[in-house]
Amino acid sequence: MEQKSRLLKRLNELHGIVKAMSRETDHKKLLEMTVFGARLLTNADGGTLYFRDKNQLKFEIIFNESLKIHMGGSSHENLNFDPLPLYLDGSPNLNNVACYAVINDQIVNLEDAYLTQDFDFSRTRQFDKQTGYRSKSFLTIPLKNHEKEIIGVIQLINAQDEDGNICSFSQEDQMFTEFLATLAAITLTNYTLIQQQEGLFVVFADVIASAIDDKSPHTGKHCHRVPIITMMLAEAAAKANWGSFTNFSMNENDRKELHLAALLHDCGKITTPVHVIEKSTKLETIIDRIQLIDTRFEVLKRDLQITYLNKKLDLVQSQAQHEFTELESELSQKLNKLEDDRKFVREVNIGGEYLDDDKLDRIKQIGRMRWINEEGLEDNFLSFDETNCLSIRRGTLTSEEREIINRHIDVTVMMLEKLPYPKHLARIPEFAGGHHERMDGKGRPKGLKRDEMSLQARIMGCAEVFEALTAKDRPYKKGKTLSESLKIMGVMAEEQHIDQEVFTLLIDSGVFQDYANQYVDPSQFDEIDHSTLRGYLPVEARSKNDESEVVQLPKIAS
Repeated sequence: MEQKSRLLKRLNELHGIVKAMSRETDHKKLLEMTVFGARLLTNADGGTLYFRDKNQLKFEIIFNESLKIHMGGSSHENLNFDPLPLYLDGSPNLNNVACYAVINDQIVNLEDAYLTQDFDFSRTRQFDKQTGYRSKSFLTIPLKNHEKEIIGVIQLINAQDEDGNICSFSQEDQMFTEFLATLAAITLTNYTLIQQQEGLFVVFADVIASAIDDKSPHTGKHCHRVPIITMMLAEAAAKANWGSFTNFSMNENDRKELHLAALLHDCGKITTPVHVIEKSTKLETIIDRIQLIDTRFEVLKRDLQITYLNKKLDLVQSQAQHEFTELESELSQKLNKLEDDRKFVREVNIGGEYLDDDKLDRIKQIGRMRWINEEGLEDNFLSFDETNCLSIRRGTLTSEEREIINRHIDVTVMMLEKLPYPKHLARIPEFAGGHHERMDGKGRPKGLKRDEMSLQARIMGCAEVFEALTAKDRPYKKGKTLSESLKIMGVMAEEQHIDQEVFTLLIDSGVFQDYANQYVDPSQFDEIDHSTLRGYLPVEARSKNDESEVVQLPKIAS
């Protein structure tokens, strides 16, 4: 009956140890729990855990209750011991009991280390002499994972009976420790696999981000700058205590998840044609077609000069040279008009924030001018496509090209939703895929509204806009000043393109300035009066209770 009770107690202890280990996510604590659990099951005074690193055993944990030794693991004591070589000059190191257990895949249970002739315990005897300790019984068990590979060794020392006297490790001790060692090895292997999976995912994310940045020198480093400002803004959100930020916090896994999502937020651009990403002017395709139009203007000037030279000849023949002055004045005016039109087309070709109706009409008028083309036929000065490109109101992309660019959002979500994730990284597709959603539900790819989006996605959306506005390496624009950037974002916040609370946090937390100090050119710094910004929430207008509520302020007149 007593033996049954003792066995039941051990089973309960084993159950508790295994249950605790299954919940633990800290690698160092897992190692310690393996040693402490084995000690508890066997009432051992000490224990050592080794990990196999190719052909050597590295010390991971050393613990001894009597000597108050705790090294490695979560302790602050470093293990500065040389690893144990499994082979010496190519021969198996069978003199060391831990190495012997690994090489022969065998449990070694010694009643008294001093009495054995099979292993070299000279270092143990030296340690005992220095400390006054007596190392006696040893239980050495290989740690084997689910594929029966030996990944390490657990070694227990000095089993104790109920009176605290040193005794040998029983067969029951050995059985329970072997079972625990197997479970521990599998748990540690699973943890390592998870870490490797996460490590692989981190490398994958970084490689994809680097590939996209390298694909376009004009947007280089965008994929690496967005995570920086995203994390700065997220940390500020965790410190804030109003609105959506009241109950927001992040642990290390949350930080990893958001950082990786930010790195991958534009991964769909891997499929976007380079000539679209790199389009720095409205007429650019393989070349900037402004050069062809320049040539046409020269042809018009040449033809005009030829026409007027012929008129001069006619005047000479009719002895009306007194009309030369008027003729030359007329020619000069027309040549100047052509030169003005050429300068205008070149300026329009660069792109900008807005092209008004008068300029659109002028482009159409220039397009309808006639010239003799390379085939000797009279034709419109600008083709339909050239007129269409020059008529782009904002930026350098046509609606078709902008749709190609925007499709990267759909591709991003499609790519990320196909990837397998550890549980703590499962929200990456939602975070990364939501940076082009709008608070009013008119964004893409899913048309989500504000209350359907995570705070992290809204943070990333705001961070991405600020980086894009201030970036000085875009092909179609110069980096905007801080005041211009915040003014544009304020309008976007007011019109529910970006989150109003996050925009306010960007300003109040000083994140915009902290980021700018590191990544924005000093020439873009200027004075900012945030109280005049549209979309900025003053303190009294900020929601304290309802996380989904955003107070709409009256519009400030432009």
